[in-house]
Amino acid sequence: MSRKILLTSTSFQDTPGKHQELLAAQDYEVTAMRGPLKATELLPIIAEFDAVICGDDEYTGEVLRKGKAGRLQCISKYGVGLDKIDLDAAARLGIPVSNCPGVNHTAVAEHVLALLLTYEKNIHIQYNTVKQASWRRLTGHEVSGKTLGIIGMGAIGKALAEKAIAFGLQVIGYDIKRDERFFAAHPQCQYVEDINNIFAQSDYISLHTPLNEQTRKIINKEVIEERIKKQAIIINTARGGLVDSTAIIEGIETGKIRAYLADVLEEEPICTDEVLLGANNVIITPHVGSRTYESVERQGIMAVENLIKLLSRSI
Repeated sequence: MSRKILLTSTSFQDTPGKHQELLAAQDYEVTAMRGPLKATELLPIIAEFDAVICGDDEYTGEVLRKGKAGRLQCISKYGVGLDKIDLDAAARLGIPVSNCPGVNHTAVAEHVLALLLTYEKNIHIQYNTVKQASWRRLTGHEVSGKTLGIIGMGAIGKALAEKAIAFGLQVIGYDIKRDERFFAAHPQCQYVEDINNIFAQSDYISLHTPLNEQTRKIINKEVIEERIKKQAIIINTARGGLVDSTAIIEGIETGKIRAYLADVLEEEPICTDEVLLGANNVIITPHVGSRTYESVERQGIMAVENLIKLLSRSI
């Protein structure tokens, strides 16, 4: 009997490539749905599937228990972040979960710089003014010589550091664990042991940590008002929950911070009542940092290969 697979990653579905060919070559019955799916959408259907290739769907304990009572054997996460999956519940139920680390770092690091350069060069504004036949010219800023503080020196943080150094930025990085080999090989990137040094010294702060109880709202009202360098720009391509969006808006309005550039929101897709929607000095892209043809193919292939391995163990 063919394995029934639920595919919800829209990046996987929307981007043609070898990842789609690999999945199609398997003897699976694949049902595609447009994620991210809420728990309420998963509960009525999850028991029907042997496995899932998911994006940022809500795999709560209740969803996982319902799946385990049916056919669900494993979850293959397309992408890196696992904060939408109750990993403790999955472990208790014996449902293995895989993800795709180390394959989207180039795309996301490039997106960070794209957001930063777009804002500092006023490209988002000038694009629209010229479309209206206006030649009103704004004055921008150079990023060279400024200090970029990176919170989270994993694969993406390291890739960003390397690219930022090439742009002439002074780079400092913080992580709960220092990668001695990386910092030895990149003396232009300084490791700081105290996250407050990132806040105090950085003209630009880029977030690259997983979302958990220790990092939730790591950028909050107290940090913005008392610890961040005045007029810093915050860049978030990791998870929306890493910042307090209301504090971000207040910080911009009071001049504590200069701008917020984000590829992620706490609630995705965007809602009409999103507090950041339409705010001044805020640029939001719809979680497309890793959505390049190259990155999608790499992540997609890994997600399918992970799925194949997990299912083979359950035979």
